Order: sequence, then C-alpha cells, then structure tokens
Amino acid sequence: MPEKILVRATNWVGDLVMSTPAMAAIRDEFPDAHISVLVKPPLDELLAGNPAVDEIIRYDRKLYNGATGIVKLAGELRKKRFDRAILLQNAFEAAVIAFMAKIPVRMGYATDGRRILLTKSVKVAKETKEKHQVYYYLDLLKALGMKAGTHAPKLYPDREHARHASEFLKENGVSGSSPVVGINPGAQYGVAKKWYPERYADVADRLVREYGARVVIFGGPGDVAAAGTVEAAMREPAINLAGRTTIRELMAYAKKCGLFITNDTGAMHVSAALGVPTLAVFGSTDHIATGPFGKGNVIVRNPVNCSPCLKRTCPLKHYRCMETVSADQVYEAAKGMLEGGRE
Repeated sequence: MPEKILVRATNWVGDLVMSTPAMAAIRDEFPDAHISVLVKPPLDELLAGNPAVDEIIRYDRKLYNGATGIVKLAGELRKKRFDRAILLQNAFEAAVIAFMAKIPVRMGYATDGRRILLTKSVKVAKETKEKHQVYYYLDLLKALGMKAGTHAPKLYPDREHARHASEFLKENGVSGSSPVVGINPGAQYGVAKKWYPERYADVADRLVREYGARVVIFGGPGDVAAAGTVEAAMREPAINLAGRTTIRELMAYAKKCGLFITNDTGAMHVSAALGVPTLAVFGSTDHIATGPFGKGNVIVRNPVNCSPCLKRTCPLKHYRCMETVSADQVYEAAKGMLEGGRE
C-alpha cells in the first residue's frame, strides 16, 4: 500500500513559493506515495495543478478556530492514517497538530520549542542561514536523509484563467506588440519594504514613452492605496488590478508580463516562479535570502551599513536603504531587461 505523507505548508505566499522545490523533491523521494498538503486558504491556490501534490487539505481558520479547532483538525487528520508528516512550517502548532493526529513519523526543524513533539528533528545549520531560503527547505530534506534535487520554484497556472487574462487585456487595448510591464508597489511586511510610489510612477511613465509598454499595477487588498498612488502619479494610462484578483488570477496576469517590477513581496516570488523577468527593489530585507530565485532576474539595491535590518519600519526613521535607490537606477535596470541585456 502506498505511503501516506502529510506536508505542512508555510503560511506566507513567498515562503510557500520558495518551498515548492522541496515539495518536488519529496515527490522524487516518494514517487508512489499519496502526498497531502495542509495549507491555509487562499494559499492553496498556489498549489493547484502541482504534480507533487495529490491532495490539498485546507486549514481554514473559520472552521478550525482556537484550541478546539486544532483538536477538530487533528481528529480529521487522524482518520486519514498518515504514515509521516514533513513540517515545512516552523511553528510549534504544526508539530502539535501532527502529534495529536497520531502520525508516527514527524519530521521538521527543531524550531519554536517543538523538538519534543518530533520523532526526527533537525537543527538549522549556520550555513543554511546564509543561503537563499529555497535551500532552507531543501537542506531540511537533506538532513533527514532525502535527496534534495535541483528543482527551482514553479507554479502551474491554468488555461481558463490565462484565457480570461488575455481577453481582459485585449479589451483594455493591450496588443501583442506592446510589452506588458507589471508594477507591484505594495508589501505585506511593513512599510520598510516599500519603494516610493512616485518613483514607480516615474519609471512606468518612461517605459510607456520609450518602449510603448502597457503598465499593469498589481497588489493585494492591503496594497490598494499604494497602487492608487502610483496610478494617480502616472501621466500615462495604466491598468490597476490591485485588490481585484485572486491568487490564481494574479498568476495568470503576471504570466502575461514581459517584465515585473516589484518590492520584496510574495508577488515577486510568484512572478519569478512563473519565469517572468523580475526586477526587485530591496532595502531592509536580505536580498541573498529572499531575492527572486533563478536566472534572468535583477535586484536593485544600494548597500548601506544598517541594511538588511529586517524591520517592519525604519528604526532610524529615514529609510536610507530605499531613499538612495533612484528612479534612474530602476529605469536603467528595466531598460536593460527589456532590451535583453539582463544580468
């Protein structure tokens, strides 16, 4: 009988995208296993169509709220009789759920004080902390005796959403001859990760005038204000989709872009995983650990002695890491990417 494996997914868009190589490696290690992924909605949309996943179990907080919700979820998982749990999420709660579900083999990093609940725990190695976060998950598998593989983050958009995206863009005057440039000015983890909307607008206007680009502004519900500021500051027309797309729709529209200019956000990782040339502006966060993964992507940053601080807001109140990144810098990088001179 095939082994039944439960993978506990991470809780952020970017983290989940960066963990997809580990999911592919688990499939390689257990090709005949039935692999289920426990994930919170709407992040489950990122895994639709992924060949490494046989079943998606939605950890909906509305259904599994509080301690009683955890007990209920664990009981439902217990009925599925999993043989092992691989916890890509670091939280104590992930280990509690696997323990209460009576999964005999429970594997993960010994983080958040949960070592006692794991049957196979791994200490995070110093060298792992110095690499891209994609390897954080792959190194866990290596330490557990599995082959890590050579996979890159990958997502699987569907034809139906792609068709709708093409039709919408066509209806809004986007022709096949016009390069589509995505602008993603928001960020969920605090204002320190946000480059200035007026500078995004400046770069976008120049790309429209110089390359005939059509600009599409992206963002989640929390990014509507930033996206609106960009649109208002632009002198050229743009299509503003901020707050109007699901994750599956975001994937479809991002895939249509010839260039995606963004802060360090989940959408940045989505874009890169779709193979879209991605230009990311970095300031307070670690470009080595969480930059867009893969060849053909560009990071624009100016090293300052206080970066990366990993803070939500600037402790010094002046955001020097972002202030020093000029519109000219980002425009020149975008120009090089559009002309095929990516580094």
